[in-house]
Amino acid sequence: MRTDPGVTGRIDPDVREGLKALHALTGPGGLVNHAIPRQRELYEEMNRAALAAQPPDDRVEHEDLTVPGPPGAPAVAVRVYRPAGSAGGDPLPGILYIHGGGMITGSVDTDHRQVLPLVTGVHAVVVSVGYRLAPEHPDPAPVEDCYAAFVWLAREAGRLGVDPRRLALYGGSAGGGLAAGVALLARDRGTPGAAFVMLPYPMLDDRNTTPSSHQITDVGIWDRAANLQGWRALLGDRAGTADVSPYAAPARAEDLRGLPPTYLDVGDLDLFRDEDIDFAARLARAGVPVELHVYPGGVHASELLAPGSELGTRVTGYRLAALNRALNPPAR
Repeated sequence: MRTDPGVTGRIDPDVREGLKALHALTGPGGLVNHAIPRQRELYEEMNRAALAAQPPDDRVEHEDLTVPGPPGAPAVAVRVYRPAGSAGGDPLPGILYIHGGGMITGSVDTDHRQVLPLVTGVHAVVVSVGYRLAPEHPDPAPVEDCYAAFVWLAREAGRLGVDPRRLALYGGSAGGGLAAGVALLARDRGTPGAAFVMLPYPMLDDRNTTPSSHQITDVGIWDRAANLQGWRALLGDRAGTADVSPYAAPARAEDLRGLPPTYLDVGDLDLFRDEDIDFAARLARAGVPVELHVYPGGVHASELLAPGSELGTRVTGYRLAALNRALNPPAR
């Protein structure tokens, strides 16, 4: 099945140019046309090039650490960012940042450029987590690594100069699915939770049965074939069956009550569109405060494909505004 020409014809013009640049490196079908090791190389290469095109930001300091992993598992690599010169000052909000990459690619390095605006735009300490990747480390390794990093952030908040009442989970795409999984784990295990969850175009449902999951097949960035590959890598033969945990695929969670206030956004030409809209509606019905944005002409990761475009600026601006409303409320 090919994507309806009406879909590709509606892509934002600036984003379409970004897709052309992506395909110049990966080929027309995007990363999925390559074996997973090559996908990782290309993903690293793209993000290195994007970072090199930006001027260094001396407003941000960072250090690489390892923190205790899940019981019986290796330590988890994290990169801790903070506004330069903020150590020893008033406590700041804390954000656990979980990178995307379809469960099979990505690292703290690939998302370095995406974290920097969160540090400066929210004036926050951001902990970016380098969770183990599938298929070498299938479920539950990725979500348990992220949960362990969040537990560490909450426990070490005082030492990190973080206000434990102002913690957020932030994850885009696969990172969004993992962030939602961490929120569910914290609720169900009775450990400290986040005050806010931000989920840009989250990867939530392994079943791939929604209309948009069939509609978006060859845009060239996280189409149906890529999504099926990512879920198979994470879940193996369990993908799409009844034997899948809601912590791995949060769309399967039957009870969403008690989760933190949540922000979701997605493009209307993203295959995650329908599962994300449904998840937002179910959160609202469960009494969770929800903010949802659906962007006409947007594909998966539009703001990364065309960061300087009107659409990209709007997407990132709304996210920063929502984070500041949640984590930096005005004094009363």
